[in-house]
Amino acid sequence: MLSRVRPRVRVGVGGWIPAWQSPRRELVAATERAGARGGGCCSAPSISSSAEASPSSKEVRETFVRFFGEKHGHAFVPSSNVKPRADPSLLFVNAGMNQFKPLLLGSVDPRSELARCTRAVNSQKCVRAGGKHNDLEDVGRDVYHHTFFEMLGNWSFGDYFKKEVCQMAWELLTEVYRIPKERLYVSYFGGSQALGLKADEECREIWLQLGVPAPHVLPFGEKENLWEMGEVGPCGPCSEIHYDHVGGRDASGLVNAGHPDVVEIWNLVFMQYNREENGSLRLLPRHNVDCGMGLERLLAVLQGKRSNYDTDLFTPIMSAIHKGTGAREYRGLVGEADEGHVDTAYRVLADHVRTLAVCIADGVYPGMTGAELVLRQILRRATRFAVETLRAQPGLLASLVPTVVDILGDTYPELNREAQVVMDVINENEAAFLTSLSRGRRLLERTVAKMGTATASFPVDVAWSLHRGLGFPFDLIHLMLDERGLSLDTVAFNELERAELRRAQQQEGEKGEAPGRESLLLDVHALDELRSRGVPATDDAAKYAYELRPNGRYEFARCLARVVAVWRRPGLSDVVGAGERCSLVLDATCFYSEQGGQDGDTGVVLAVDAAGQQDIVAMVEDVQVCGGFVLHHVVTRDTVRVGDRLLLAINEERRLGCMIKHTATHLLSQALRDVLGDATRQRGSHVAAGRLRFDFSTRAPVSVDQLRSVEAAVCRLVSADERVFVTEAPLASARRIPHLRCVDEDYPEDVRVVSVGTPAEQLLLQQQQQHTERAGSVELCCGTHLQRTGLIEDFVIVSERAMVKGLSRVVAVTDREAREARRTGEALAQQTNSLGARVAHGAASLPHLLGLSKEVGQLTDVVDRAVMPQWQRKELQQMLKTMQRKANTAVRKLRTSLAEKAAETLAEKHANETLIVDVMEAENLSVLVRTVNELSRAVPDARVLLMSIQPGGQLLCACQVPKEMVDAFPALDWAQAVCGPMGGKAIGSQFLAKVSTTIGDHGNSTAAIIDAALRRARTES
Repeated sequence: MLSRVRPRVRVGVGGWIPAWQSPRRELVAATERAGARGGGCCSAPSISSSAEASPSSKEVRETFVRFFGEKHGHAFVPSSNVKPRADPSLLFVNAGMNQFKPLLLGSVDPRSELARCTRAVNSQKCVRAGGKHNDLEDVGRDVYHHTFFEMLGNWSFGDYFKKEVCQMAWELLTEVYRIPKERLYVSYFGGSQALGLKADEECREIWLQLGVPAPHVLPFGEKENLWEMGEVGPCGPCSEIHYDHVGGRDASGLVNAGHPDVVEIWNLVFMQYNREENGSLRLLPRHNVDCGMGLERLLAVLQGKRSNYDTDLFTPIMSAIHKGTGAREYRGLVGEADEGHVDTAYRVLADHVRTLAVCIADGVYPGMTGAELVLRQILRRATRFAVETLRAQPGLLASLVPTVVDILGDTYPELNREAQVVMDVINENEAAFLTSLSRGRRLLERTVAKMGTATASFPVDVAWSLHRGLGFPFDLIHLMLDERGLSLDTVAFNELERAELRRAQQQEGEKGEAPGRESLLLDVHALDELRSRGVPATDDAAKYAYELRPNGRYEFARCLARVVAVWRRPGLSDVVGAGERCSLVLDATCFYSEQGGQDGDTGVVLAVDAAGQQDIVAMVEDVQVCGGFVLHHVVTRDTVRVGDRLLLAINEERRLGCMIKHTATHLLSQALRDVLGDATRQRGSHVAAGRLRFDFSTRAPVSVDQLRSVEAAVCRLVSADERVFVTEAPLASARRIPHLRCVDEDYPEDVRVVSVGTPAEQLLLQQQQQHTERAGSVELCCGTHLQRTGLIEDFVIVSERAMVKGLSRVVAVTDREAREARRTGEALAQQTNSLGARVAHGAASLPHLLGLSKEVGQLTDVVDRAVMPQWQRKELQQMLKTMQRKANTAVRKLRTSLAEKAAETLAEKHANETLIVDVMEAENLSVLVRTVNELSRAVPDARVLLMSIQPGGQLLCACQVPKEMVDAFPALDWAQAVCGPMGGKAIGSQFLAKVSTTIGDHGNSTAAIIDAALRRARTES
C-alpha cells in the first residue's frame, strides 16, 4: 500500500479545475425549485440545471481526491482492505481513519513512507454491519442506510487544524461542488459539564467568519459532536455539515433529528485529546484532523436525489435486478406504501451485493465466526429477499456482480481481478442457504406445533439455532413469527448475538493476547516524550546478524545495548526493581520483534561485570515494536536503570525454529500456487518455532492428491538444498519484479526481497528486461530466514481444512517434528491395514464383531487426532470409514439372524397364544427389540413383551402390540406399567416401546423381581 502514497503536488489555484467541471458541464446553482424524480417516495428540487450537468459518481470521487491532492497538497493513499489489519477490536473497516490509526497514535514505523505523510486523502471502502456500528437491519427499510459505503476522507497529522479544514470544506462544497450555501447547516461541540469541557467557540467563530449565517451554526452535546476512536485513545470535538434536501425554509430544528430530508454529509473531527484509561481527557502532543464524507449521500445531493438508491451508484444495479427477476420496476417506495416489500427487496439486493463483492474480493468469505459470520448473514438476507419477495431464480445475486464491477472496478481494481471468485462463492453459499431454508421452516413448524396455544413467545434458543446454525437473518425470523402471531424476547436474543460477537472479536487475533500485554505497549504520550528527548528509534539491525557455519549450525550474534527508558503504565520511569513486569526500551537489540506473521524472540538480558561475569537481570517473554522503538517485555530479576549497559542473548533454539518455519512457509506458498494455480492467494500466516500456519483462498476444495503434490513439491526444494537470497531494494523497484508475492502490509521505503534459488539482483534485472518466466519463490519479507533450504530437513502438512467456502488453512511441521509425523503415519497405516484384514475375514460371534467395530472406532479417533501427514490421514480415514460400514453391516446381519432364530424358538413355544410374555437371553437392547419385532411379524395377532437380565443387574424390556390395538392398548403404557415399579422409564411409541433400567435392592431376589414383573405384564394386558 505504501508504495502508492504519492508525493504532494501543489498546483496554483487558478490552474486547478475539478474533474467534472468544464464550459459544457458546469453545475449551475438552482434558482428554481423544479421537481426531480424522487424514486416514487418523494420528490426534491435539483441543485443542477439539467441531467447532463449532474456529475457522475466517478467524477465526484475524482474531484474530491484532486481537490485535496492537487490544490491542497494531500498525499493519495489508496483504500485499505475491508478486513482490519492487526486490529481485533473491529470486524470490518468502518471508517476512513482505521488504516491511519498508527499515525494518529504515533506508533507508525518511522521508516515507512506513511510516517512522513502529514496530509492524506482517499476514498475508503467501509462496511458497517455487526459490532458497534451495525446498519444491517435498517438497509432496505429506508433510502439512505447501507452496509457498504465509500468514505471520502482527508486527514492532517500534526499539520493544519480547525481553521484550515473548515475553509477547505466550505470551499469544496460551495465553490467546487456548487451546493447552495443556504441549504447547509453546521454543528459544533456545545460543551459538557460532566467532562469539564467548554463549548468549542473557536469552531463557531470560524464558520461565522466563512459567511455561514448564525442560525445555521448550531451547538450540540457530546453524543453528536464529540468523536472518539474507542474506549481509550485519541478523540476530540467535531463539526458536522448537514444538507437540507428541501430548501427555502428554516431547517435548523431538523438537524440531528433523524429526519430523512436533513442529512449529515460531512464530519470534521478535531482530534486534540486522548481518552485515558481512567476516563479523563488529556491533550494530545499534536493535533490531528480526521474528516469523512459518505460518497453515497454526497452524490444524492449533487445529482438532486432524495434517495441514495436513485444515484448512478445504484441505478444500474436496480435495472439489472428488474431484468433478472421480471419484477415491476423500482419506484423508491418505503414503509406501508411499499406493498409486498418489493422496493425494500430492490434496495436490500443492491446494497448487499455491493458488500459481498467488495468483501469477498478482499478475502473475507462467508463463514461461522467474526466478520465471516456477518457476511454470511448479509448473503442469506439478500438471498431471502431475492427468492421470497422478488421470486427470483437461484443465481440472481451472482449475476449482479458484473454490474457492481462495472461501477466500482476502476476505483477498486481488485474487483476486476476477483470477479469470478466472488460469483462462485456467492453461488455456493446461496445454494447452501436454500437447503437450510427448507430445514429451518420444518424446525419452526415443529416448534410451533409443540408450543400449543398456552404461550405466544417463541423459544429464544430455537430462534438462535435458526439464526446461528442455519443462517437465518433476524428479520426473516421476525417475519416468520409475525405471520404466525408469535413474539420473541429480542433482549435475550440480542444478548446471545452480542456474546457471539465478543467471542468472535477475541478470536480475530493471530494468537491470544496475554493478560496485561496491552499495558506493556507505549501510549501516544510516552512515544512523544521519547521523541522530545531526542531518543532515536531502536537499532535492530543485529536481529539479522547470524551466520551458517561449515558444520551446518547457525551462530547468532549477541548485542550490547544501553537502556534508554523503562515503560510501565501510566508512564516512563528511570528505574525498575526486581520481580517487576515492564517493557525495556534499548538503543539497540538483536531480538526480533513480532511482525510479518513471525513470533517475536524470547531470551535473557545479562549484566556483565568488570571481570566478565554474567548475571541474568531480566527474562524476555515477548518483543514488540511501537513507533520504531523495540519493546522488550520482561520480568526482572534485579534492578534495571536507564543508562545500564546490558548484554542481550536470544533463545537460539526458538529463533532457529522460526527461521526454519518461515522459509518453509515461502516454499509452501509457491508450491500451492504451482499445484493449485495462480488464483491461489495468501490470506494470512503465522510462523512459530513449533509449526507454521498458512491461510489461502482457492476456487475449489483441495483434494488428497493435490495436498500430497504440494507437500512433495516443498520436499523437493528442501532436498535440493536451494540457496536463499536476501537483498534490500527500493520498494518501487521491488514491486516490479515478475511474480513477486506480497501481502497487504505497511512496507518501508527499502524492503527485503527474499528469493529461493535465484539471486534477487538477477530478479531486479529481469524486471528491466520484461522477463516473465517464473523464477520460483520471491517475496517481500521482513522475517528471519535460513540461508539454504536443506536445513528444513523434512516438511509435512499435518492439517488442512476449509475454514469457509473458498478459504483453506494449512498447518505444517518441519525437521524432527516432520520425521516423527511420518513415523506416526506409517505406524497407523500398518495398524489400519492389519485391522482391515481382520474385518474382511469377518467373525462368527456377535461379541467378536462388536469388538472389531469398537476397534475401528478407536483407531479412527487416533487417526483423527494424530500429528501425521494430512494426505495420509484422509486416505486412512476413508479406509476406516469403509471398514466401519462393513463391520456395522456384519453386526446388523448377525443381530437380525440371532433375532430371527430367537423369534422362531419363542413362536414355537407360544404357539396359538395372543399374549406372549417371556424372558430370553439377548446381547443388548437392540437385539431384544429386533427379536420382539420378528416375533410380532411371525405372530401378527399377538401382543409381545420380552425381558432380558444383563450382567450387573440391568433389566431390558421391549414390547410391541398389533397396530389395530394401539388405541385400546398402547405399548408405551404397557412397558411403563411393567417396569415403572423398578424405576424404569419407557420410551418409544404406542406401537413399540422399550425400557432399560437397573434392578435396585428391593429386599427380593432377582428371580422374584422378574416373576413380579411378568405377572404385571400379564395382568396389565
